[in-house]
Order: sequence, then C-alpha cells, then structure tokens
Amino acid sequence: MKRIFPILGVLTAILLIYALYQALVAAPTERTMGDVQRIFYYHVPSAIIGFMLFFINFGASVYYLIKRNPAADIVALVTAEVGVVFLTVNLVTGPIWARPVWGIWWTWDMRLTSTLVLWLIYVSYLFLRRFSSSGETPLLAAALAVLGALTVPFVYFSIWFFRTQHPQPVMGSGGSIDPRMLHALFINWLAFSCFAFLVCWSRYRLEKLQREVDHAHALESLMDPRGSTR
Repeated sequence: MKRIFPILGVLTAILLIYALYQALVAAPTERTMGDVQRIFYYHVPSAIIGFMLFFINFGASVYYLIKRNPAADIVALVTAEVGVVFLTVNLVTGPIWARPVWGIWWTWDMRLTSTLVLWLIYVSYLFLRRFSSSGETPLLAAALAVLGALTVPFVYFSIWFFRTQHPQPVMGSGGSIDPRMLHALFINWLAFSCFAFLVCWSRYRLEKLQREVDHAHALESLMDPRGSTR
C-alpha cells in the first residue's frame, strides 16, 4: 500500500492541474457575473466533498457506537477533520463570490446560516476530540457526529423549503448549465475528491500510529517498577 500512495499522489497532482485549467481557461465566461463566477468550480465541489465526508463520519460513528471498533473511531475523526477544511473553503469562497454579485459579503438567510451552524457543530466535535481526555470522549463525539449528519440534509434542502438569497441549483431544479461548465465542475470535483482521499489516508495512518505509540507508552509505564506506587 505504501508504494501505491506516491503513484496516486502524482496522478492526483496531474488531475488538480488539469482541473485548474478547466476552471480558469477551458470553461466559458459566464455572461452576467463574468470571471468571478469561476469560484463556482471550487465553491460547489468543496461543499459536496465536505458533505460526503460528514456522511462517512456519520457511518463510522454509528459503527463505533455499535461495535466499539477503534478503526471506525479513527475514520470518524479523520473525515471530520478533512470535512471541516473543505466546508471552510466553501464558507470562505461564498462571500468572495457574493460580494461582487449580490453587493454584500454575507446575509443571514437559511442556507448560509445553516451551513455556518453545521460548520460550528463539527468544529465543536474536533474541539471535544482534542481537549477532552475522558474515556467517554469517543462516545460523546459519536453522538455529536450523528447530530451533525442530520443537519446536512437540512442545509442542502433549505433553498427549497425557505426563500433565500442563495440561488437555486442549476442542476435538478429546471435550470441549465453549459456542458463545458458542467465538465469543468465534474473534473474539479473529481480532483478534489482524490486529494481529500489522499489526505484522509495519510491522516488515518498517522493517527493509527500515534495511538499505537501512546498505547505502548501506557503499557511501558504500567510495567516499569519505578512507576509503581509503594
């Protein structure tokens, strides 16, 4: 598996370069918004990947609650970390896109507010994992992850349920999109998905190794006579 990683890394780098070309050069300029619309090729895939990682986090958390499997707990932690990064990209690129188009950086409509709430839930999840040393921390985090995952569908469907500043999606709601734009969107989603997979893989291996080292140190402390209480 270690030999596959560098190959996948090179292929992902090539795909990311091609995705950049598609977003900035090959895709046509949108008539109304101009070049600022090209943020679309980063704003949308980052949200999709973040949601995908949160659903994986949900599945791993539920599995951990049932089986108490340490590997599932690591998967839940890793996907939450990387998912927060991608959702942060989504929240940052949104206002950059909105300012020249809407004339405002932010508005407290349902889509934007619910996305921010989702981000805060998973940031809280990471704070819990980072700063709590209780043995029950993985269980509490798994329960919080379930709450966060239930928020994801609400964020997605909020533009159908409420009147929002955020536009309706161009796909699946009667809208249309230039095939070249759709191709650029798909390539960027694929490239970022591969990148997210590699980051999750690296982070999983690192976290697993860290836990093995911590476990070995704990056993060593128990077996060391100098550490025993008299």
